[in-house]
Amino acid sequence: MFFNKKKFRLAALVASGILACSLFSGCGEDSGGNAANAEQIVVGSNFELTGNHAQYGTNAAKGFKLAVKEINAAGGIDGKQIKIVEADSKSDAAESVNAAIKLISDDKVVALVGPAVTANVIAESQVAADNKVPVIAPAATNPDVTVEHGAVKPFIFRSCFIDPQQSEVMAEFASKDLNAKTAVLYLDSSSDYSKSLGKIFKEKFEAAGGEVVMEEAFLAKDQDFKAALTKIKTANANVIFVPAYYEEVGKIVKQARELGIESIILGTDGWDDVKVVDIAGGEALNNTFFCTHYFEGDEDVKAFLTAYQTEYLENPNVFAALGYDSGKMLINAIQRGGSDSEKIRDNIETIKDLKVGTGVITMDAATHNPIKGIVVIENKDGIRELRTKIAPQG
Repeated sequence: MFFNKKKFRLAALVASGILACSLFSGCGEDSGGNAANAEQIVVGSNFELTGNHAQYGTNAAKGFKLAVKEINAAGGIDGKQIKIVEADSKSDAAESVNAAIKLISDDKVVALVGPAVTANVIAESQVAADNKVPVIAPAATNPDVTVEHGAVKPFIFRSCFIDPQQSEVMAEFASKDLNAKTAVLYLDSSSDYSKSLGKIFKEKFEAAGGEVVMEEAFLAKDQDFKAALTKIKTANANVIFVPAYYEEVGKIVKQARELGIESIILGTDGWDDVKVVDIAGGEALNNTFFCTHYFEGDEDVKAFLTAYQTEYLENPNVFAALGYDSGKMLINAIQRGGSDSEKIRDNIETIKDLKVGTGVITMDAATHNPIKGIVVIENKDGIRELRTKIAPQG
């Protein structure tokens, strides 16, 4: 979801300085990737457990751990238990590299799940590729995570859909379902996730005959949005597109309604947390819509929701759900071919019609993106209702 170029450049520098002297020392034992020992299958969890993105990483890690706990309770895989070794990427791209090196070289993991955010996944990618260890990224939605210069990265996969899909869905929803003719973009200028989504929404909305009449920006962690919202109110647009995260979204929606803005407000999967209702209030969220990975009322996701609520005594957010999906993908790949890293890679690439927490996934071998459904949710008095469901494409 996040993609911070400054942090990515820092990670690249760190990686280039340490790869030669420390990374390859543990690779000579298995030319085909690390192998599990006789008693257990060791996998790595590389998430943001501290730092600015900890709320995303910790939830994704909880979902991943639940998937592993379930398979272990069922007897494991071929009599072997899966052991998770956790590392903290500290919400930092350079630390993500360090954590990946430790997990691969010292802990001999056969696969990695995480980090949660785009920049941190991209930072660890070269480490994983050089060691032929597959990575599943639960929530990194930027296209560059799995494809570079038009070529797929062989060892990097994801369990989430990508940014262009979200923007296309919401632009089409705005123009066709809502019959919107005018739109305002209100973007987080500190987030490439938000800026990328806004750029594609504008292209698709205007291609459908609409007009983006105003663009405004804020920064992550801002508290007061009223100056920009006062300007946005003068546009009197049919819709306001706010592709951002629930903490800021809740405040933006609340303050917009306080200023008398009645426009429909649209968003993406960053909205997907029950806390947005606590921040904005149920009434303020009326006439807002966002796209995400699943709807709680679907039969396909009820088993996951029940299991998560039983385990953690709370409702999952989208990061937890995608962490669980990543765990299910990894487990399926090991079940179908053993615990050699390169075989796991091959089996992730050929996942087909796999039931996961958010529904059903098939892996697109050409892009390493999952082929999966997407839903548009409407908020009504604090309750999420399914507005439309788009079938998997591909």
